[in-house]
Amino acid sequence: MQQSWRWFGPDDKVPLHAIRQAGAEGVVTSLHHIPYGEVWSVAEIEKRQHIIAADAALGLRWNVVESLPLHERIKLGECDLTPIFDNYRASMRNLAACGIKIICYNFMPVLDWTRTTLHYPRPGGGLALRFDATAYAAFDVFMLQRKGAEGDHAPATLVRARHWFDHASLAEKDQLLASIMAGLPGAFDRYDIPALRKILARYDAIDASALRQNLKRFLEEVIPTAEDLGMRFAIHPDDPPRPLLGLPRIVSNRDDLRFIVDAVPSHANGITFCTGSLGAGVGNDVPALAREFSAHSYFVHLRNVTKEADGSFFEADHLAGDNDMIAIVETFLQEQARRKAAGAHDWRLPFRPDHGHELLDDVDKGAFPGYSAIGRLKGLAELRGVMLTLARAQHLPLA
Repeated sequence: MQQSWRWFGPDDKVPLHAIRQAGAEGVVTSLHHIPYGEVWSVAEIEKRQHIIAADAALGLRWNVVESLPLHERIKLGECDLTPIFDNYRASMRNLAACGIKIICYNFMPVLDWTRTTLHYPRPGGGLALRFDATAYAAFDVFMLQRKGAEGDHAPATLVRARHWFDHASLAEKDQLLASIMAGLPGAFDRYDIPALRKILARYDAIDASALRQNLKRFLEEVIPTAEDLGMRFAIHPDDPPRPLLGLPRIVSNRDDLRFIVDAVPSHANGITFCTGSLGAGVGNDVPALAREFSAHSYFVHLRNVTKEADGSFFEADHLAGDNDMIAIVETFLQEQARRKAAGAHDWRLPFRPDHGHELLDDVDKGAFPGYSAIGRLKGLAELRGVMLTLARAQHLPLA
Protein backbone atom coordinates (compact mmCIF):
# COMPACT_ATOMS: atom_id res chain seq x y z
CA MET A 1 0.00 0.00 0.00
CA GLN A 2 1.14 3.53 -0.70
CA GLN A 3 2.56 4.98 2.50
CA SER A 4 1.25 8.50 2.97
CA TRP A 5 1.26 11.24 5.56
CA ARG A 6 -1.12 14.09 6.26
CA TRP A 7 0.56 17.48 6.08
CA PHE A 8 -1.16 20.79 6.79
CA GLY A 9 1.11 22.93 4.66
CA PRO A 10 3.92 25.33 5.45
CA ASP A 11 2.54 26.08 8.93
CA ASP A 12 2.62 22.41 9.96
CA LYS A 13 4.99 21.79 12.86
CA VAL A 14 6.06 18.54 11.18
CA PRO A 15 8.38 19.43 8.27
CA LEU A 16 8.55 17.63 4.96
CA HIS A 17 11.91 16.03 5.67
CA ALA A 18 10.36 14.36 8.74
CA ILE A 19 7.73 12.79 6.48
CA ARG A 20 10.49 11.24 4.40
CA GLN A 21 12.31 10.07 7.53
CA ALA A 22 9.11 8.33 8.65
CA GLY A 23 9.13 6.34 5.40
CA ALA A 24 6.17 7.93 3.62
CA GLU A 25 6.18 8.90 -0.03
CA GLY A 26 2.71 10.37 -0.52
CA VAL A 27 1.69 13.70 0.99
CA VAL A 28 -1.98 14.14 1.87
CA THR A 29 -2.80 17.83 2.06
CA SER A 30 -5.33 20.57 1.40
CA LEU A 31 -5.39 24.30 0.68
CA HIS A 32 -6.79 25.28 4.04
CA HIS A 33 -6.22 28.97 3.44
CA ILE A 34 -8.85 29.12 0.68
CA PRO A 35 -12.35 29.81 2.05
CA TYR A 36 -14.96 27.11 1.56
CA GLY A 37 -16.81 27.46 -1.72
CA GLU A 38 -14.07 29.35 -3.57
CA VAL A 39 -12.18 27.90 -6.53
CA TRP A 40 -8.78 26.30 -6.07
CA SER A 41 -6.78 27.78 -8.93
CA VAL A 42 -4.12 25.88 -10.83
CA ALA A 43 -1.60 28.42 -9.56
CA GLU A 44 -2.45 27.70 -5.90
CA ILE A 45 -2.42 23.94 -6.46
CA GLU A 46 0.92 24.07 -8.26
CA LYS A 47 2.37 26.29 -5.54
CA ARG A 48 1.66 23.58 -2.96
CA GLN A 49 2.97 20.87 -5.29
CA HIS A 50 6.21 22.79 -5.81
CA ILE A 51 6.72 23.16 -2.06
CA ILE A 52 6.26 19.41 -1.58
CA ALA A 53 8.56 18.49 -4.47
CA ALA A 54 11.16 21.24 -3.94
CA ASP A 55 13.73 18.82 -2.55
CA ALA A 56 13.84 16.09 -5.20
CA ALA A 57 15.91 13.89 -2.90
CA LEU A 58 12.90 13.46 -0.62
CA GLY A 59 10.84 11.90 -3.41
CA LEU A 60 7.55 13.28 -2.05
CA ARG A 61 4.45 14.06 -4.05
CA TRP A 62 0.91 15.25 -3.33
CA ASN A 63 -1.18 12.11 -3.87
CA VAL A 64 -4.50 12.71 -2.06
CA VAL A 65 -6.56 15.82 -1.34
CA GLU A 66 -7.87 15.80 2.20
CA SER A 67 -10.05 17.57 1.80
CA LEU A 68 -11.74 19.66 -0.86
CA PRO A 69 -14.24 20.93 1.71
CA LEU A 70 -17.94 21.35 1.14
CA HIS A 71 -19.64 24.64 1.85
CA GLU A 72 -22.13 24.26 4.70
CA ARG A 73 -24.94 25.29 2.37
CA ILE A 74 -24.47 22.05 0.40
CA LYS A 75 -25.18 20.02 3.54
CA LEU A 76 -28.15 22.25 4.33
CA GLY A 77 -29.45 22.18 0.75
CA GLU A 78 -29.85 25.91 1.21
CA CYS A 79 -30.69 28.52 -1.48
CA ASP A 80 -29.33 28.41 -5.02
CA LEU A 81 -26.32 26.10 -4.95
CA THR A 82 -25.45 26.44 -8.64
CA PRO A 83 -22.49 28.82 -8.12
CA ILE A 84 -21.10 26.66 -5.30
CA PHE A 85 -21.34 23.47 -7.36
CA ASP A 86 -19.80 25.27 -10.35
CA ASN A 87 -16.86 26.38 -8.20
CA TYR A 88 -16.44 22.89 -6.77
CA ARG A 89 -16.30 21.35 -10.24
CA ALA A 90 -13.83 24.01 -11.34
CA SER A 91 -11.56 23.05 -8.42
CA MET A 92 -11.88 19.40 -9.44
CA ARG A 93 -10.82 20.19 -13.00
CA ASN A 94 -7.84 22.19 -11.77
CA LEU A 95 -6.74 19.39 -9.45
CA ALA A 96 -7.04 16.84 -12.24
CA ALA A 97 -5.04 19.10 -14.55
CA CYS A 98 -2.28 19.00 -11.93
CA GLY A 99 -2.41 15.20 -11.77
CA ILE A 100 -4.20 14.88 -8.40
CA LYS A 101 -7.03 12.41 -8.78
CA ILE A 102 -8.20 11.30 -5.29
CA ILE A 103 -10.43 13.58 -3.20
CA CYS A 104 -11.29 12.72 0.39
CA TYR A 105 -14.24 14.69 1.78
CA ASN A 106 -16.81 14.42 4.56
CA PHE A 107 -20.47 15.23 5.05
CA MET A 108 -20.47 15.95 8.79
CA PRO A 109 -22.66 18.96 9.58
CA VAL A 110 -21.02 21.91 11.37
CA LEU A 111 -18.23 19.96 13.12
CA ASP A 112 -15.58 17.58 11.85
CA TRP A 113 -14.07 14.95 14.13
CA THR A 114 -14.95 15.71 17.74
CA ARG A 115 -13.05 15.00 20.94
CA THR A 116 -13.45 16.33 24.47
CA THR A 117 -9.77 16.17 25.39
CA LEU A 118 -6.70 16.41 23.20
CA HIS A 119 -4.22 15.31 25.89
CA TYR A 120 -5.46 12.12 27.54
CA PRO A 121 -2.53 10.65 29.51
CA ARG A 122 -1.38 7.15 28.67
CA PRO A 123 1.04 4.89 30.57
CA GLY A 124 4.55 6.25 30.26
CA GLY A 125 3.44 9.82 29.69
CA GLY A 126 2.17 9.74 26.11
CA LEU A 127 -0.94 11.77 25.27
CA ALA A 128 -3.94 10.63 23.23
CA LEU A 129 -7.19 12.05 21.89
CA ARG A 130 -10.31 11.08 23.85
CA PHE A 131 -14.07 11.43 23.58
CA ASP A 132 -15.53 11.39 27.08
CA ALA A 133 -19.29 10.84 27.31
CA THR A 134 -19.56 12.74 30.60
CA ALA A 135 -17.73 15.83 29.38
CA TYR A 136 -19.67 15.76 26.10
CA ALA A 137 -22.99 15.61 27.98
CA ALA A 138 -21.88 18.46 30.23
CA PHE A 139 -21.15 20.55 27.16
CA ASP A 140 -24.34 19.62 25.32
CA VAL A 141 -26.78 19.96 28.23
CA PHE A 142 -25.28 22.53 30.61
CA MET A 143 -22.94 24.69 28.53
CA LEU A 144 -24.69 24.74 25.17
CA GLN A 145 -28.09 24.26 26.84
CA ARG A 146 -29.46 22.65 23.69
CA LYS A 147 -33.20 22.15 23.81
CA GLY A 148 -34.06 18.47 24.36
CA ALA A 149 -30.44 17.49 24.89
CA GLU A 150 -31.21 15.61 28.12
CA GLY A 151 -33.02 12.95 26.12
CA ASP A 152 -29.87 12.12 24.17
CA HIS A 153 -27.86 11.04 27.22
CA ALA A 154 -28.20 8.18 29.70
CA PRO A 155 -29.46 9.19 33.17
CA ALA A 156 -26.25 8.05 34.86
CA THR A 157 -24.21 10.09 32.38
CA LEU A 158 -26.31 13.17 33.12
CA VAL A 159 -25.62 12.81 36.84
CA ARG A 160 -21.88 12.71 36.21
CA ALA A 161 -22.16 15.57 33.72
CA ARG A 162 -23.96 17.76 36.25
CA HIS A 163 -21.21 17.09 38.78
CA TRP A 164 -18.52 17.90 36.20
CA PHE A 165 -20.21 21.16 35.24
CA ASP A 166 -20.76 22.25 38.83
CA HIS A 167 -17.13 21.67 39.79
CA ALA A 168 -15.29 22.62 36.59
CA SER A 169 -13.44 25.93 36.49
CA LEU A 170 -14.05 28.52 33.79
CA ALA A 171 -10.70 27.55 32.27
CA GLU A 172 -11.76 23.89 32.12
CA LYS A 173 -15.02 24.80 30.41
CA ASP A 174 -13.18 27.01 27.92
CA GLN A 175 -10.76 24.16 27.23
CA LEU A 176 -13.66 21.76 26.60
CA LEU A 177 -15.12 24.15 24.03
CA ALA A 178 -11.70 24.55 22.40
CA SER A 179 -11.22 20.79 22.23
CA ILE A 180 -14.61 20.28 20.59
CA MET A 181 -13.79 22.99 18.05
CA ALA A 182 -10.34 21.56 17.25
CA GLY A 183 -11.42 18.77 14.90
CA LEU A 184 -10.65 20.35 11.55
CA PRO A 185 -7.29 22.11 11.38
CA GLY A 186 -7.61 24.90 8.85
CA ALA A 187 -11.38 25.24 9.20
CA PHE A 188 -12.51 28.81 8.73
CA ASP A 189 -15.36 28.64 11.23
CA ARG A 190 -14.67 28.41 14.94
CA TYR A 191 -17.69 28.90 17.17
CA ASP A 192 -18.29 30.27 20.61
CA ILE A 193 -21.45 29.11 22.39
CA PRO A 194 -23.83 31.73 20.88
CA ALA A 195 -22.46 31.19 17.36
CA LEU A 196 -22.72 27.41 17.74
CA ARG A 197 -26.36 27.73 18.80
CA LYS A 198 -26.99 29.86 15.74
CA ILE A 199 -25.50 27.42 13.23
CA LEU A 200 -27.22 24.47 14.91
CA ALA A 201 -30.57 26.25 14.56
CA ARG A 202 -30.12 26.24 10.79
CA TYR A 203 -30.31 22.43 10.95
CA ASP A 204 -33.58 22.32 12.91
CA ALA A 205 -35.48 21.12 9.83
CA ILE A 206 -32.75 18.73 8.63
CA ASP A 207 -33.13 15.13 9.76
CA ALA A 208 -31.08 12.14 8.63
CA SER A 209 -33.32 11.53 5.62
CA ALA A 210 -33.03 15.13 4.42
CA LEU A 211 -29.26 15.13 4.95
CA ARG A 212 -29.00 11.90 2.93
CA GLN A 213 -30.84 13.52 0.06
CA ASN A 214 -28.52 16.53 0.19
CA LEU A 215 -25.55 14.16 0.01
CA LYS A 216 -27.11 12.35 -2.93
CA ARG A 217 -27.63 15.67 -4.69
CA PHE A 218 -23.97 16.54 -4.15
CA LEU A 219 -22.89 13.20 -5.61
CA GLU A 220 -25.17 13.66 -8.60
CA GLU A 221 -23.55 17.06 -9.19
CA VAL A 222 -19.90 16.01 -8.94
CA ILE A 223 -19.56 12.32 -9.81
CA PRO A 224 -20.20 12.71 -13.57
CA THR A 225 -17.40 15.29 -13.67
CA ALA A 226 -15.18 12.99 -11.61
CA GLU A 227 -15.81 10.20 -14.13
CA ASP A 228 -14.83 12.47 -17.02
CA LEU A 229 -11.65 13.48 -15.20
CA GLY A 230 -10.67 9.99 -14.04
CA MET A 231 -10.98 11.06 -10.41
CA ARG A 232 -11.98 9.10 -7.31
CA PHE A 233 -14.20 10.55 -4.59
CA ALA A 234 -13.82 8.99 -1.14
CA ILE A 235 -16.20 10.02 1.63
CA HIS A 236 -14.86 9.93 5.19
CA PRO A 237 -17.04 8.34 7.89
CA ASP A 238 -18.50 10.36 10.74
CA ASP A 239 -16.29 10.76 13.78
CA PRO A 240 -17.68 9.76 16.17
CA PRO A 241 -20.26 7.73 14.22
CA ARG A 242 -23.32 8.94 16.11
CA PRO A 243 -25.64 11.97 16.14
CA LEU A 244 -23.87 14.90 17.75
CA LEU A 245 -25.39 18.03 19.34
CA GLY A 246 -28.70 17.05 17.81
CA LEU A 247 -27.18 16.90 14.32
CA PRO A 248 -27.82 13.84 12.15
CA ARG A 249 -24.88 11.71 11.03
CA ILE A 250 -25.27 9.68 7.85
CA VAL A 251 -21.85 8.04 7.25
CA SER A 252 -21.67 5.94 10.39
CA ASN A 253 -22.44 2.29 9.69
CA ARG A 254 -22.92 -0.42 7.12
CA ASP A 255 -26.34 0.82 5.95
CA ASP A 256 -24.99 4.33 5.46
CA LEU A 257 -22.03 3.14 3.39
CA ARG A 258 -24.30 0.96 1.29
CA PHE A 259 -26.65 3.89 0.64
CA ILE A 260 -23.73 6.06 -0.51
CA VAL A 261 -22.20 3.62 -2.99
CA ASP A 262 -25.65 2.72 -4.34
CA ALA A 263 -26.96 6.32 -4.49
CA VAL A 264 -24.81 7.14 -7.52
CA PRO A 265 -23.25 3.87 -8.73
CA SER A 266 -19.90 4.72 -10.27
CA HIS A 267 -16.25 3.77 -10.12
CA ALA A 268 -15.70 7.41 -9.10
CA ASN A 269 -17.96 7.25 -6.03
CA GLY A 270 -16.25 5.58 -3.10
CA ILE A 271 -15.11 5.60 0.49
CA THR A 272 -12.25 6.68 2.68
CA PHE A 273 -12.16 3.64 4.93
CA CYS A 274 -11.30 5.01 8.37
CA THR A 275 -10.85 2.23 10.89
CA GLY A 276 -10.90 4.62 13.83
CA SER A 277 -14.09 6.45 12.93
CA LEU A 278 -15.97 3.26 12.12
CA GLY A 279 -14.35 1.49 15.06
CA ALA A 280 -15.87 3.95 17.53
CA GLY A 281 -19.33 2.72 16.55
CA VAL A 282 -20.64 0.13 19.00
CA GLY A 283 -22.40 -1.96 16.37
CA ASN A 284 -19.71 -1.81 13.70
CA ASP A 285 -17.75 -4.94 12.81
CA VAL A 286 -14.86 -3.14 11.16
CA PRO A 287 -13.11 -6.17 9.60
CA ALA A 288 -16.44 -7.23 8.08
CA LEU A 289 -17.02 -3.71 6.76
CA ALA A 290 -13.55 -3.76 5.23
CA ARG A 291 -14.34 -7.00 3.42
CA GLU A 292 -17.66 -5.67 2.11
CA PHE A 293 -16.46 -2.23 1.02
CA SER A 294 -12.81 -2.73 0.08
CA ALA A 295 -13.65 -2.63 -3.62
CA HIS A 296 -15.26 0.80 -3.07
CA SER A 297 -12.39 2.17 -0.98
CA TYR A 298 -9.91 4.55 -2.58
CA PHE A 299 -8.12 5.84 0.51
CA VAL A 300 -7.53 4.18 3.89
CA HIS A 301 -7.00 5.67 7.35
CA LEU A 302 -5.53 3.20 9.81
CA ARG A 303 -5.87 3.90 13.53
CA ASN A 304 -7.37 2.17 16.54
CA VAL A 305 -9.72 3.02 19.38
CA THR A 306 -10.67 1.53 22.72
CA LYS A 307 -14.35 1.89 23.53
CA GLU A 308 -15.94 2.10 26.97
CA ALA A 309 -19.39 1.07 28.14
CA ASP A 310 -20.80 4.60 28.42
CA GLY A 311 -19.91 5.57 24.85
CA SER A 312 -16.54 7.09 25.66
CA PHE A 313 -13.48 6.06 23.67
CA PHE A 314 -9.83 6.97 23.32
CA GLU A 315 -7.33 6.52 20.54
CA ALA A 316 -5.20 3.47 21.24
CA ASP A 317 -1.91 2.36 19.73
CA HIS A 318 -2.32 1.51 16.06
CA LEU A 319 -2.05 -2.26 16.67
CA ALA A 320 -3.95 -2.23 19.97
CA GLY A 321 -7.53 -1.26 20.72
CA ASP A 322 -10.76 -2.87 19.56
CA ASN A 323 -10.05 -3.22 15.83
CA ASP A 324 -8.33 -6.31 14.46
CA MET A 325 -5.87 -4.25 12.44
CA ILE A 326 -4.06 -7.24 10.99
CA ALA A 327 -7.27 -8.64 9.52
CA ILE A 328 -8.18 -5.22 8.12
CA VAL A 329 -4.77 -4.70 6.52
CA GLU A 330 -4.93 -8.19 5.04
CA THR A 331 -8.24 -7.36 3.37
CA PHE A 332 -6.86 -4.24 1.72
CA LEU A 333 -3.69 -5.97 0.57
CA GLN A 334 -5.85 -8.62 -1.06
CA GLU A 335 -7.96 -5.89 -2.68
CA GLN A 336 -4.79 -4.33 -4.07
CA ALA A 337 -3.81 -7.67 -5.56
CA ARG A 338 -7.24 -7.99 -7.15
CA ARG A 339 -6.94 -4.55 -8.73
CA LYS A 340 -3.46 -5.26 -10.05
CA ALA A 341 -4.57 -8.57 -11.55
CA ALA A 342 -7.45 -6.74 -13.24
CA GLY A 343 -4.98 -4.39 -14.89
CA ALA A 344 -5.80 -1.22 -12.95
CA HIS A 345 -3.02 1.36 -13.34
CA ASP A 346 -3.88 2.88 -9.94
CA TRP A 347 -4.01 -0.40 -8.06
CA ARG A 348 -1.94 0.75 -5.08
CA LEU A 349 -4.16 1.98 -2.25
CA PRO A 350 -2.91 5.11 -0.51
CA PHE A 351 -3.12 4.86 3.25
CA ARG A 352 -1.91 6.94 6.13
CA PRO A 353 -1.36 6.24 9.83
CA ASP A 354 -4.26 8.28 11.14
CA HIS A 355 -3.68 10.31 14.28
CA GLY A 356 -0.98 9.39 16.72
CA HIS A 357 -0.11 9.86 20.35
CA GLU A 358 2.13 12.69 21.46
CA LEU A 359 5.29 10.84 22.46
CA LEU A 360 8.77 11.79 23.68
CA ASP A 361 9.66 15.27 22.43
CA ASP A 362 6.40 15.54 20.45
CA VAL A 363 4.87 16.85 23.67
CA ASP A 364 4.29 20.61 23.71
CA LYS A 365 5.59 21.15 20.18
CA GLY A 366 2.22 22.53 19.09
CA ALA A 367 1.44 20.10 16.29
CA PHE A 368 -2.16 19.85 15.12
CA PRO A 369 -4.13 17.61 17.50
CA GLY A 370 -3.56 13.97 16.60
CA TYR A 371 -0.86 14.82 14.06
CA SER A 372 2.37 14.75 15.99
CA ALA A 373 5.48 13.35 14.32
CA ILE A 374 6.71 10.52 16.56
CA GLY A 375 3.31 9.00 17.32
CA ARG A 376 2.51 8.70 13.64
CA LEU A 377 6.02 7.51 12.79
CA LYS A 378 5.55 4.71 15.34
CA GLY A 379 2.17 3.81 13.85
CA LEU A 380 3.46 3.84 10.29
CA ALA A 381 6.41 1.64 11.21
CA GLU A 382 4.14 -0.89 12.93
CA LEU A 383 1.69 -0.94 10.02
CA ARG A 384 4.50 -1.27 7.47
CA GLY A 385 5.77 -4.30 9.36
CA VAL A 386 2.33 -5.89 9.27
CA MET A 387 2.02 -5.24 5.54
CA LEU A 388 5.43 -6.64 4.68
CA THR A 389 4.80 -9.77 6.75
CA LEU A 390 1.38 -10.43 5.23
CA ALA A 391 2.55 -9.69 1.70
CA ARG A 392 5.46 -12.10 1.98
CA ALA A 393 3.37 -14.86 3.57
CA GLN A 394 0.61 -14.60 0.95
CA HIS A 395 2.70 -13.53 -2.06
CA LEU A 396 0.78 -10.28 -2.37
CA PRO A 397 2.16 -7.33 -4.37
CA LEU A 398 3.30 -4.16 -2.63
CA ALA A 399 4.92 -2.30 -5.53
